[in-house]
Amino acid sequence: MSPSQVIVLATPVFLALIALEYAWGRWRGRDTYGLPDTLCSISLGLLSQVSAALAPLLTLGLYASVQAQAALWRNDAFWLSPAGWGLALLAYDFLYYWLHRAGHEVALLWAAHVVHHQSEHYNLSTALRQTSTGPLLAWVFYLPMALAGVPPLVFAVVALVDLLYQFWVHTEHVGRLGGFDRWFCSPSNHRVHHAVNEGYVDRNYGGILMVWDRMFGTFVEETEPCVYGTRSPLRSCDPLWANLEVYGTLARLSWQARSPLDKLRVWFKPPGWLPPELRDGAGPFDLSAVRRWDPPMAARLRPLAGLLFLAHLGAAALFLWQVDALPAGTAWAALAGLVAASWALGALLQGRLGALPVLALQAAALATVSSAAGWGTVHQVAKPAALLLLMACVVHRLGVPALRAAPGRWLAGGLLLSLAGDVLLMLPGHFVGGLVAFLLAHLCYIAALRDGAGWLPRPLALAATLAYGAAMLAFLFPTLPPALRMPVSAYVAVIALMAAQALGRAAVLGGRDAAAVGLGALLFMASDSLLAVNRFALALPLAPLWVLSTYYGAQWLIAMHFRPQAQEKSSPALLGGATPR
Repeated sequence: MSPSQVIVLATPVFLALIALEYAWGRWRGRDTYGLPDTLCSISLGLLSQVSAALAPLLTLGLYASVQAQAALWRNDAFWLSPAGWGLALLAYDFLYYWLHRAGHEVALLWAAHVVHHQSEHYNLSTALRQTSTGPLLAWVFYLPMALAGVPPLVFAVVALVDLLYQFWVHTEHVGRLGGFDRWFCSPSNHRVHHAVNEGYVDRNYGGILMVWDRMFGTFVEETEPCVYGTRSPLRSCDPLWANLEVYGTLARLSWQARSPLDKLRVWFKPPGWLPPELRDGAGPFDLSAVRRWDPPMAARLRPLAGLLFLAHLGAAALFLWQVDALPAGTAWAALAGLVAASWALGALLQGRLGALPVLALQAAALATVSSAAGWGTVHQVAKPAALLLLMACVVHRLGVPALRAAPGRWLAGGLLLSLAGDVLLMLPGHFVGGLVAFLLAHLCYIAALRDGAGWLPRPLALAATLAYGAAMLAFLFPTLPPALRMPVSAYVAVIALMAAQALGRAAVLGGRDAAAVGLGALLFMASDSLLAVNRFALALPLAPLWVLSTYYGAQWLIAMHFRPQAQEKSSPALLGGATPR
């Protein structure tokens, strides 16, 4: 049984214990949970496990390679004995202490580990909140075990034991445990580790044993109530941003630093270190100013969030159970779909997106994954559903009056014809029909994008898109069936005109919405190029993933960011980019 399958079997136990802790807290009048935070933490844990399952070479693979080629002592019989297992667990926990400590004292490693500390709650769901980027460098710390000849199987098992042990210590409902606290990682000791209180920061790193902290001077007892989170709070339910936020900050600081040495120091100094020219003289951290971030969530959206989370959980469990048997293309497409679904759920939890846009994104993710996996029936349902939900988003966002005006009618026509194209392309022998439907859809988009900008207002944009279209057509022409050369040529010309119209409009109007529509048009060109190359020239790896992700990105950006100029002028609320409700 693989480690991923062990995690799948352990997940119901984790969830049952989380439910029990929640019920206990409600009964005792001390509820330590918030729905957005809890679902976000568990989603980050799922994302961590899914990404780790697709990158085994960064963990067990590299370890096994070093152990096989460079072990200084080979004695599998000893390591598989009770004494060997115990020594391996002790060694792992010791090395984990140093990895964990480095994760707090080296900015680059903190960028990975910070995910686990971002929650401002402290409960059993926090234990599941794990990084997706940690394996990139964590394996280095365990190389001494490989050099000592610890077999990969023993290493994997003790690593899992160390990880599973740490689940129960993430609770506020278990107090001090006397002598146990002196030797082992306990809820009290680990609460200190997660706190931002002045005396608690960067303390109590041990995974199972507190002996290491006592030996190396990092142990502190819990003496005052803990305030949880980080001193630079995330305040977001976006799983991608949670994993990348600190990397982005370090990259920005490295760019802004003047000294070449400081550009490097930023990554390896302790978190919070700044080059002299970037220090702004901010005062000391004020614990009394900390306010827990709990994004308000409408009661009517909670059932939807719960259902989407359960669907996400089930999909991740199914993936983890059979990941070793999946073709690489299907596995990577599934990862992309799970990431998109997790991002959409986070947007719903935070209130950045409503129910319809989130359902549209979920349907698009399912259509992409089902295409890559060859799930024909699921794909035939999910693909048109994504466009239908996107059309509902447009109706809700712009309102019926705006859709009765010419720009709105053209936009709606483009979406309807795109839906027809989606259906036709799924039917055998209807490629030309689908091509014609999308050609007409692009003509509708061109007419809609004339709003506020006139026809093709930027000749340079037109020249660039036509040149790209001509180059792509020249590449495809030798392999195109003779009967398709004229239709494909016409299609290339029309989509080049659509992209030029969108880019010209963005240049004339300015603003984020017009720029987003322009980007959407470019993604349409990219999607159609990938589709044509894969169909007529050469088979592309992961083709369904690239084709459909760029296609849905294009449709999303156009549908969600096109704003008729008459509506802009008549609705002051829209001038700030707000979406009518």
